[in-house]
Amino acid sequence: MKEFTVGKNDAGQRADRFISKAVPKLPNGRMYKFLREKKIKLNGKRCEISTRLQEGDVLQMYISDEFFESAPKPDFSDIPAEIEAVYEDSNLLLVYKPQGLVVHEDDLNTRDTLINRITRYLIEKGEYDPSLEQSFAPALCNRLDRNTEGIVICAKNAESLRLINEAVRNRGIKKKYLCAVIGRPRESEGCIKTYLEKVESENTVYVRREKTPNSKTAITNYRVLKTVGELSLCEVELVTGRTHQIRVHMAYIGCPLLGDGKYGRNEVNRRYHIKSQALCAYKLEFLKGGLGDALKYLEGKTFEVKRPAFVSEFFGKDY
Repeated sequence: MKEFTVGKNDAGQRADRFISKAVPKLPNGRMYKFLREKKIKLNGKRCEISTRLQEGDVLQMYISDEFFESAPKPDFSDIPAEIEAVYEDSNLLLVYKPQGLVVHEDDLNTRDTLINRITRYLIEKGEYDPSLEQSFAPALCNRLDRNTEGIVICAKNAESLRLINEAVRNRGIKKKYLCAVIGRPRESEGCIKTYLEKVESENTVYVRREKTPNSKTAITNYRVLKTVGELSLCEVELVTGRTHQIRVHMAYIGCPLLGDGKYGRNEVNRRYHIKSQALCAYKLEFLKGGLGDALKYLEGKTFEVKRPAFVSEFFGKDY
């Protein structure tokens, strides 16, 4: 028999989700069978699949030791610990992601990722110890493409992760970007609303003017800040957060991002010697009423990174 005591970061989860994370070698089918047979109990009593666990609850598992064979301890010693914090407190970390760094491990199993750097950073600070957690690990609340730079939100505990994810879903966080585009939009500011459909096999997103079974509504607000020659600097606000949304929407109105090799104009990109999209998630605003009590202190606050290099390079250092 093995016992698991539910900690603060585990509370609020369904019992089956907690067990799946805490005992990864236990197949789901066997888990549900053991729950039915009362071989897995909660505080000495029958445990229902959908029970929400509370801090201090004790799960007793009367099952074979083979399911508890310890997995290799995660090792982050080969990961750089250096990050650029935009803001940090005991609940959240807002970090600047440089261009070229992936946020999570990709198909190539890249080890040097943003989340691994953050994990190593928090371990060294003494704020996270993998051996003390049953199911939680620091987690990113938003993502950026490999070649997009800017602010990424990381939750340090389960409650903050839940609250930020809810705020993102309920549009309680305003996200703004700076981008250099080829040409100048016909209107100085506007709202782009279409349906976007991602084709996974191509890792490409297509605009659909009408709703299709696989498309999702995408809404982007933009404002032209400055035009120099054939390039324009735009501030973009994401109302929805679809894959490649800004890149696809700006190309859709005839002004693709400078440096975008997938949706842009490669002959122009080559002329400016730029190989990655000029796009930066430069500002985050936590709207009033958008967060729960635990993060209420952040409501109304705005966080911003320094202007990206492409702004001064193409639009002047005094801008």
